[in-house]
Amino acid sequence: MAVQQAAGSDPYFPEHGDARYRVHRYELALDYRPGPNRLAGTARINAIAGRSPLTEFTLNLSDFKIGRVRVDGRQPHYTHRGGRLRIRPAKPIRAGAAFTVEVHWSGNPKPVASPWGGLGWEELEDGALVASQPIGAPSWYPCNDRPADKASYQISVTTPSAYAVVAGGRLLTRTTKASTTTWVYEQSAPTSSYLVGLAIGKFQTVLLGDPGPGGVPQHGHIPAHLLPEFSRDFARQPQMMDLFQELFGLYPFGEYAVVVTDEELDVPVEAQGLSLFGANHVDGARGSERLVAHELAHQWFGNSVSIADWRHIWLNEGFAKYAEWLWSERSGGRTAQQLAASAHRLLSSQPQDLRLADPGRKSMFDDRLYERGGLTVHAVRCALGDDAFFRMLRAWVGLHRSGAVTTAMFTAHVNRFADEPLDDLFAAWVYGTALPALPAQIPARPAHPPTNAESA
Repeated sequence: MAVQQAAGSDPYFPEHGDARYRVHRYELALDYRPGPNRLAGTARINAIAGRSPLTEFTLNLSDFKIGRVRVDGRQPHYTHRGGRLRIRPAKPIRAGAAFTVEVHWSGNPKPVASPWGGLGWEELEDGALVASQPIGAPSWYPCNDRPADKASYQISVTTPSAYAVVAGGRLLTRTTKASTTTWVYEQSAPTSSYLVGLAIGKFQTVLLGDPGPGGVPQHGHIPAHLLPEFSRDFARQPQMMDLFQELFGLYPFGEYAVVVTDEELDVPVEAQGLSLFGANHVDGARGSERLVAHELAHQWFGNSVSIADWRHIWLNEGFAKYAEWLWSERSGGRTAQQLAASAHRLLSSQPQDLRLADPGRKSMFDDRLYERGGLTVHAVRCALGDDAFFRMLRAWVGLHRSGAVTTAMFTAHVNRFADEPLDDLFAAWVYGTALPALPAQIPARPAHPPTNAESA
């Protein structure tokens, strides 16, 4: 919570989020009609004021018609323009006080414009999906759109009964009345606004593996005609789950789902407890298996342990990239050292003007950030050795579960596991732009991986 209170507006997206308060819980009730792409919604938002009284505050919400706004049951003054709903309560909210906001809205949802194309709610040929990273959440619901402001969610979606609704979290109820069905999901773990995932479509649902007592239920939701390919491409996801729990600590949520749309997506997209893949990521030949590992790893790195603001995105993507290498190494593919060498050769031929610690908005999704991020994690592993490295990782995930972190917090954490400070390593890999030499020390490969019990 200290990070949330200390962080101001995001330097990359200053119009998104309001640091003067934090949200504790969202309760969203949505009615969606796929044919006309019509969305009507009600949000009940439970929030807590920061250290100063709130004479006004803002929520991010795209260009919808506003039907009603209430703060603690009273009508406030509000304006809605430029994607910002600015609310002035009838009387100021005391510092540290809890308050409730109610918003009714309706309209035709569409993606939020960004340098990377449309983000958020995307109408499909037959259904819809939400892929919000980094600023697409306001395309479908009012929110305090900053990654450090994490809240629990209950999401109710009513849609024609021919369609299934998949959201991150646990399905509480599914109720059919006449020609519509209402699906209610609960995500009790604190969730960043951009990580609230949703898919509406005609899916066949399958269970991936047998979770067993106390295991993690893993479901796939896919178009029926893609089931044979999906069954092969995602067959090893349960083993990935086992490996990542061994290396990173227990899976941080109650369940995990993957959705495959019947359309192509440029890249898969992670949400909390949920990942979205395009039909192009399913080929029956495990051609995208590294991406299956990447999206699963985000549940630990990015979703449970979130970033305080978007300057620190390498902490999400560098670890997810390195998880690809760990899966390859442990499943009989190329070793992390071999993959690091390939990434290093690739980066050595490209411009060296990207700084991991603050890549700038323009470069936050640059492929170089992913590769250099993975290489940085590998450099840390080589410097610490396997035993200390994996103890460090599990401690990082455990200490900051459901929290928000910064690059400085990570470097300080790593140094606690090092025999001598690794300040020079971080100065070169994280704060510098020139590409350091490939770490020469190949990390020892243990006969068996350290277990959670051994790391306790």
